[in-house]
Amino acid sequence: MANNRSLATKPSISGDIGTQINVESPGRINLIGEHTDYNGGFAMPTAIDKKIYLQFQKNSTSDLCRIFSTTYNTGFEFSLDKTFEKTSGWEDYVLGVVNELKALGCDLNGFDCIIESELPVGAGISSSAALECGIASGLNSLFNLGLSKMDIVRLSQRAENNFVGNQCGIMDQFSSVMSKKGHIGLLDCQNLDFEFIPAHFGNCKLLLLNTNVSHNLANSDYNNRREECEMAVEIIKKDLPKVNSLRDIDFAVLEKYQQVLEPKIYQRCLYVLNENKRVKKAAEALRSGNLRNFGQLMYKSHEGLQQNYEVSCPELDFLVEFSRDKDFIYGSRMMGGGFGGCTINLIEENEIDPYIAEVSKAYFEKFGIKLDTINVSPGEGTIISKRSLA
Repeated sequence: MANNRSLATKPSISGDIGTQINVESPGRINLIGEHTDYNGGFAMPTAIDKKIYLQFQKNSTSDLCRIFSTTYNTGFEFSLDKTFEKTSGWEDYVLGVVNELKALGCDLNGFDCIIESELPVGAGISSSAALECGIASGLNSLFNLGLSKMDIVRLSQRAENNFVGNQCGIMDQFSSVMSKKGHIGLLDCQNLDFEFIPAHFGNCKLLLLNTNVSHNLANSDYNNRREECEMAVEIIKKDLPKVNSLRDIDFAVLEKYQQVLEPKIYQRCLYVLNENKRVKKAAEALRSGNLRNFGQLMYKSHEGLQQNYEVSCPELDFLVEFSRDKDFIYGSRMMGGGFGGCTINLIEENEIDPYIAEVSKAYFEKFGIKLDTINVSPGEGTIISKRSLA
């Protein structure tokens, strides 16, 4: 008998004696520093004010778990004591987290969970990490597992790596859990040092333009990019044993190996080293309030992702190019794993509505696709609350 069974009816999660756990698990944006996390580099992410909301309650069984999404109006149930089966859907992010909790020997019993999301899937704002971290945080609180925030971050990343099959770095999960409202993080992905920089954008706001070109990272070139970077590290490591990631080399070392590396692999490495340099410059620009410099670094980041790392697509490139001659847009770049999703734009607030109308019209004329827009602000990491039920 299959362990994953469809669940058509939302379970009742209130009115019984016990404790209800409520979790707000945010999506994330990354202002600059893409594909650097799994290379031990730097990034500037933050959680956003758009979230997944989860409600948890024990259901008085030893092993029956029921998960229902009000967003999709469907759910599934599974047993803790049986082998988990992949579905290639959103269910895998839930199963992956529970599987990692079981691997840690955590004492779980049957539970019900209701999920409601305001995060679009495939837009590059890490709805997957938000779901993973929300499930892990809720179960940690419901069953008093004693996991720290960093435990939850690492566990959620392992769930995506091991069960889902997407070899992501740690940035998405880290920013979803650890962020501070009103701040941008400067994250060192090698040692997880994290500096909060106030998000002082003056008269500018952050606007996401969703191409509505979806990507499936587990079945895309995302994993190939990581493999290409790891191939370079293995080649260099033969001569320099202390090199464990691209973070451990500089431009001089890379140039020394240019003739040894395949041209495309050299380009991947060149992008990562340049992006790390850009992130540090961007952090300084934000600290000093130089938003024009910050925006130009965003444009340079997109060029690197487009030309060196080759993870952009025509729709993303069109949106970035369309913004370039607009003085009220300080910077624009693709965001997320690539091959679709959103651009992130630093734009003067009073120009947002007319620009949305203009770019939406041009985008539809070019691709025949409706453009979605998302206004976002830097938000708090995971929020958990408990409610005793009488």
